[in-house]
Amino acid sequence: MKKIIEAFNFLRLFPVILMIHDNTNVTSDAGMTVEMKTYYDMNLINYAKPELVHRQFGQSHPIPKNGGKKIEFRKKSPFAKALTPLTEGVTPSGKKLAWTKLEATVNQYGDYVELSDRLITEAIDNNILYATENCGDQAGRTRDTIVREILNGGTNVQYAGGQVAARYLLVGGNATAANNHYMTTYAVELAVRNLKAGGAKTIKGDYACIAHIDTLFDVMHDEKWIDVKKYSDPQGLYEGEIGKWGKVRFVETTEAKVFHAEDLVATGGDNDARTLTVASYATKVITIDEALAAADATALVGREIIVDGYHYTIAAAAAGAAGAATITIEETPSHNPADGDVVYPGEAGAAGRDIYSSLFIGADAYGITDIDGEGLQTFIKQLGSGGTSDPLNQRATVGWKASLAAERLVEAYMLRVETASTFEYGAN
Repeated sequence: MKKIIEAFNFLRLFPVILMIHDNTNVTSDAGMTVEMKTYYDMNLINYAKPELVHRQFGQSHPIPKNGGKKIEFRKKSPFAKALTPLTEGVTPSGKKLAWTKLEATVNQYGDYVELSDRLITEAIDNNILYATENCGDQAGRTRDTIVREILNGGTNVQYAGGQVAARYLLVGGNATAANNHYMTTYAVELAVRNLKAGGAKTIKGDYACIAHIDTLFDVMHDEKWIDVKKYSDPQGLYEGEIGKWGKVRFVETTEAKVFHAEDLVATGGDNDARTLTVASYATKVITIDEALAAADATALVGREIIVDGYHYTIAAAAAGAAGAATITIEETPSHNPADGDVVYPGEAGAAGRDIYSSLFIGADAYGITDIDGEGLQTFIKQLGSGGTSDPLNQRATVGWKASLAAERLVEAYMLRVETASTFEYGAN
């Protein structure tokens, strides 16, 4: 295998050889060897691995082949305390085990890239290898994001250090540091307290936290932070683990959930705008200073907005010139919008600021499953493999396919801590 890899590295450095010698064996030749297939498989898997940080703390329960596409997770309900004294000679009624059933359906995901015969045989780069690497990266990020979105749908939420009660109230970028709701050691301590209060057990002695690099920047400079390089026992590190604070081991990733609010007017025209401005208000109808095209008005329906610190949902919008276009809100405001108030997008933090999710996780918080043999597969179709659909042997493809499902098992065993950050990363 080592010789095979060395040979491929050589080909990557000197691919022009492929154009000079007609008798050179290339990956486009019929009958790819088992070793070549293994090489490409490993390349795809290696590129997928670093992205799979959200899967690593879940219970893994593969479904056997031909075992259907649904899995049933079962969680036990704890018994109430037995506080009634026993009566001498009388056997108590006892308890029955109570289980809650949670079902998850396995879905398939995948993609591919098509390569022409001329690209394969004439291009300087080894495009099949590069296509495999790109597919591996895509597969990793796709599978990680699917699990991430399920985990971030949890109901157990903490906003920063508990200063506010909703996402749209979280502040970032304020010149007064005390006004910002960034990740702090107090927020970490509060998260640990909340997990303990929910009965969550640790994983190998500590809780785990999956957090964005921007979020961790705000907390890792604390004097009590222990860098991963300083651990007394570096064995058994998690994928992406960078350090520890208190009873929490932190895993960093750019794929941690970011709640990003898109521009209010973002239809691709010349009048894209992050915010709008109130001209006047009357009975749920806000007239705005900006012009709205018909497409802009349609896109606004259902959007969340923040006006003067209050959160609303747009029920309708009417196109018009500046000072004539309107938006109608669903809620009856307790504080009427006034002339000059700024209308911010409301799906994220105060003033539309990006909000970051940090997942604090205890043991048995969620489950992961795939179908045995279908976790992650590579498909390389060589030139000439298409039969009558490719009569001139002009196309080869590289692709991947995977089956996957995830399910939150116990909400109290996982906590989503939402904070602003010094930075803004954008949608991910």
